Amino acid sequence: MRDETRQPIITAKNVNKWYGHFHVLKDVNMEVHKGEVIVIFGPSGSGKSSFIRCINRLEEYQSGQIVVDGIELTSDIRNIERIRMETGMVFQQFNLFPHLTVLENVILAPVQVRKWSKDKATELGQQLLQRVGIPEQAEKYPGQLSGGQQQRVAIARALAMQPRIMLFDEPTSALDPEMIKEVLDVMTELARSGMTMLVVTHEMGFAKAVADRMFFFDKGQIVESGTPQDIFTNPQEDRTKLFLSQILTH
Repeated sequence: MRDETRQPIITAKNVNKWYGHFHVLKDVNMEVHKGEVIVIFGPSGSGKSSFIRCINRLEEYQSGQIVVDGIELTSDIRNIERIRMETGMVFQQFNLFPHLTVLENVILAPVQVRKWSKDKATELGQQLLQRVGIPEQAEKYPGQLSGGQQQRVAIARALAMQPRIMLFDEPTSALDPEMIKEVLDVMTELARSGMTMLVVTHEMGFAKAVADRMFFFDKGQIVESGTPQDIFTNPQEDRTKLFLSQILTH
């Protein structure tokens, strides 16, 4: 939930990004407070994924400023590494290592990056697989799991680094419809536990239930933002109204 008295955990000021001549982010400004759940939505190609990928420097931006947990994102590799320790990321594709078991996928980063003992990492890994509802899959390989199960492993893997912020880039868009709910249920539980989350998604039911604020991106800009109540019952901008009318009728 939002706490106006505290420093924001993420600040983006006048962020601009180009791919060649294509201006993908245009003066994007956003503040996110600790424990807030932010849903970013909008049409394909509107800059949503580029923006959250800039937050942990998977992509570079050309001007403006992003500060994450007091650390400014610069080209200094030490800053980038510190920010990546604090931010977990879950992608559209699960990006699991196919030759490692589920548990090995989850504990790899804590052992290699945080230098935990294998025993300590394994204990946490088993707890996280329990938390995402698939403790019995620990010894299987990713290829033996459904898409929904693989995405839940990816969430457990991100949580294994004990991040302060979780970034989700369309985490359900590659899933079959019957698997979407199991992933959203895990994300809902995570949101209710107080995790700071930025979620790029078209899942408006999830947004309505869980988001503190929503940001509508179109053509590289934030067109409108507000609470789910504001956005769903009283959108101000014509572009927002049009997008919602198209997405909510499907």
